[in-house]
Amino acid sequence: MLVQFLILIVSLVFLVWSADKFVFGASSIARNYGISPMVIGLTIVAMGSSAPEMMVAATASFQGSPNTAIGNAIGSNITNIALVLGVTALLAPLKVSSNTIKKELPLILAITILACYVLWDQHFSFIEGAVLLVLFFVYIFGLLFMTIRRKKQAKENEEEDLLITEAEADVPEAVSKPLSFLWLIVGLIVLPLSAGYLVESATEIAKAFGVSDLIIGLTIIAIGTSLPELAASIASIIKKEDDLALGNIIGSNIFNILAVLSLAGVIAPGEIDAQAATRDAPIMLAITLLLFALCFSRIKGAFRVTRLKGAVLLTCFIGYQALLFS
Repeated sequence: MLVQFLILIVSLVFLVWSADKFVFGASSIARNYGISPMVIGLTIVAMGSSAPEMMVAATASFQGSPNTAIGNAIGSNITNIALVLGVTALLAPLKVSSNTIKKELPLILAITILACYVLWDQHFSFIEGAVLLVLFFVYIFGLLFMTIRRKKQAKENEEEDLLITEAEADVPEAVSKPLSFLWLIVGLIVLPLSAGYLVESATEIAKAFGVSDLIIGLTIIAIGTSLPELAASIASIIKKEDDLALGNIIGSNIFNILAVLSLAGVIAPGEIDAQAATRDAPIMLAITLLLFALCFSRIKGAFRVTRLKGAVLLTCFIGYQALLFS
């Protein structure tokens, strides 16, 4: 069993590493062919943090374990809000912008409600998965359209849009085309290999401890694949970019539902674990509603996620983990 744990940890490390190299290679190729850094930042780089979850979901679904994929998507969303944002707020309270209040929070809440509705009958159909996947592409194109319009308005008013600037700044510098293609190929090879070993070792561990594939997806895999979001959020608060820290989490959660959860329905439609529909999806919705409430409460005249609110979120995460293994 120790061997399986070692395989899981090593494969998780390589999964995150290869996702980073894939994004680096793809971004560099895009830059070499003249694609705007803003477009690269909002597409390739934005999807990079969810690449581990997407690969795990696809691999698990192809191997006949869609509950692992579903658990990974739901667990990652709970982890992102309760653990990642909780820890981030404990380190440094976050100021919530009006744009987040008006646009991003209502959007993630609506998408989370849709996910709960889709899973509630304990059957995830191909059509439902396809609808979520189509909505993902609609979201990406909508995001690009809105950002391009904002950039144009900012240019006309001779102002700087910090979110656009940060999206462009996150794009790595281009390297030569041969090296770019090399890193892209390395990512494309190592990503599925590491995801395969991760899913296999997680399945063996689940069998040994008598827990379901769903639980493994909700816990070990979800926490592991959320590490890039934790690193990005901590880096954002160090640079005093509160909007970016919260935006990373909300964006990742949107991707997890539309681009990760959808793969389970598209690749392996059918009946799902009843607990995912009646316990975990509602908890994901409750945590999202809690985030909504915490961000809307004013502290000293401003919308903030304080250290106390971070402690509340972290307590919820610990309580949820205890519930899963009780």
